[in-house]
Amino acid sequence: MAARFLIALLLLAMPAAAQPQREQLAIGITQYPSTLHPNIESMVAKSYVLGFVRRPVTAYDADWRLTCILCEELPTLENGLAVRETAPDGRPGLRVTWRLREGLRWGDGTPITTEDLRFAWEAGREGATGFGPAEFYRSAYEFQAPDARTFTLRFDRVTFEFASLGDFQPLPAHIERPRWQADPRGYRSRTAYDTEPTNPGLWSGPYRIAGVQPGSAITLERNPAWHGPAPAFRRIVIRTVESTPALEAQLLAGQVDMVAGELGLPVEQAAALQRRTGNRFRVQYRPGLIYEHMDLNLDLPAFQDRRVRQALLMALDREQIVNRLFEGRQTVAATSVNPLDWVHDNEVRRWPFDAARAQALLTEAGWTPGPDGIRRNAAGDRLSFELMTTAGNRSREATQQVIQAMWRAVGVDARIRNEPPRVLFGETLSRRRFQGAVLFAWVSAPESVPRSSLHSEEVPRAERNWSGQNYTAFRSAEMDALLERIPEELDREARRALWRRLQAIYAEELPAIPLWFRQDAHVWPQWLDNVRPTGHLNPTSLWVEEWRVR
Repeated sequence: MAARFLIALLLLAMPAAAQPQREQLAIGITQYPSTLHPNIESMVAKSYVLGFVRRPVTAYDADWRLTCILCEELPTLENGLAVRETAPDGRPGLRVTWRLREGLRWGDGTPITTEDLRFAWEAGREGATGFGPAEFYRSAYEFQAPDARTFTLRFDRVTFEFASLGDFQPLPAHIERPRWQADPRGYRSRTAYDTEPTNPGLWSGPYRIAGVQPGSAITLERNPAWHGPAPAFRRIVIRTVESTPALEAQLLAGQVDMVAGELGLPVEQAAALQRRTGNRFRVQYRPGLIYEHMDLNLDLPAFQDRRVRQALLMALDREQIVNRLFEGRQTVAATSVNPLDWVHDNEVRRWPFDAARAQALLTEAGWTPGPDGIRRNAAGDRLSFELMTTAGNRSREATQQVIQAMWRAVGVDARIRNEPPRVLFGETLSRRRFQGAVLFAWVSAPESVPRSSLHSEEVPRAERNWSGQNYTAFRSAEMDALLERIPEELDREARRALWRRLQAIYAEELPAIPLWFRQDAHVWPQWLDNVRPTGHLNPTSLWVEEWRVR
């Protein structure tokens, strides 16, 4: 006993620099990626994991500024890397050039070159591959690469966001091109990102994937080919715990060191945890471009009448839900455009809670109460549909039950049926198999034009290998025109006016039911420093090499 006590005193007396370093960081998240391929399907869990092991050409940082990650300099009209020209169809176009940083390598030591970007462009241009966003690949009609580090894209239109490459990232051509060439349509199920994810040649970040336990955990180890600052941890383990109470229990038991704000504890659960545990953890709340809403399947006859959609929204007391379930920490949404974004219209139409008006609208739309209180149309069909969300998320499941009760009060029957996130996002939503409403969140970049979720060409369908995120199948000629015009408008005030009209259409037509904009609760151990929440599409993990141990 005396010897152990002496060792403890010696450790306390050691200078910080001499104390043992932490070798491993365990992170808890609530979803497991349905795929690890960067260009197939959109899921926050995938973006978070890939932030550790891959690097995009450009990204928005924590201050919401576009910055170079793999490139040397952002192209502008002033520096000559972006040049106006005439596209083949006679319209104004752009020639935009980026130059990759020197010394970039895949994890197997193969240099990252413009051939990896050429392959990504070729695969994206082939509709059978099913890459998104499809409009980017359509517009980028020519790829040029005079050398291994310099590449130019020629676009058939001028856009205000031309310097951002978004989801267009290099793919390891030496591994993936043969698989894609053999069968572009079947490539989704043949990619090495899912069949051999521990292949180091797939990864270009500070870490590489060293082990996978499907559905439960992904183990990362330092990437010896990484060209940047050495990350603090030798190993990172990302554990998926789909039940938020179970995730909290693992945090308290020390099975995970931190809970990622991007996919972690709801704010009210994090706040209660903070009150109970005092200073054991650091909790930071970050409001951001995270839009909690319900997508409706507009192919269902009941939802095709916008009066029904308006009634569903007016039947919900969203202020009360936010105050009671989330301690007032969320911002009720009028549309998908966040008040934090400079293009938000403060005068956009809002639908306050009004159960009486909701019932009147439903009656006007031909839905009258039946003997069981549930409304029916003239054919006797009940106003009944499924209400889905991610199974195990305590916050969403509680929200779901409140929504179900509020709709029941106006004669609408919502039947709860939930699925694990990897099934819900990987199959049910992406292939539009849901039969009602789905509660989930979109995460976007600053001033992100929502083409993929609102344009009629972005409805997922088999011939496009289920790319696109317009899961509702919303179709509006005016909305399509705005989604095409907004990116092409370089004048800020003129663009603001177009955004104002987009929000007006959204608020009137309600292609989805807006709920609120989320705050994320980031829960860290006291010894972890320099994690900077972004509040948008690019996750904290993209800057993991800056994380430090106190």
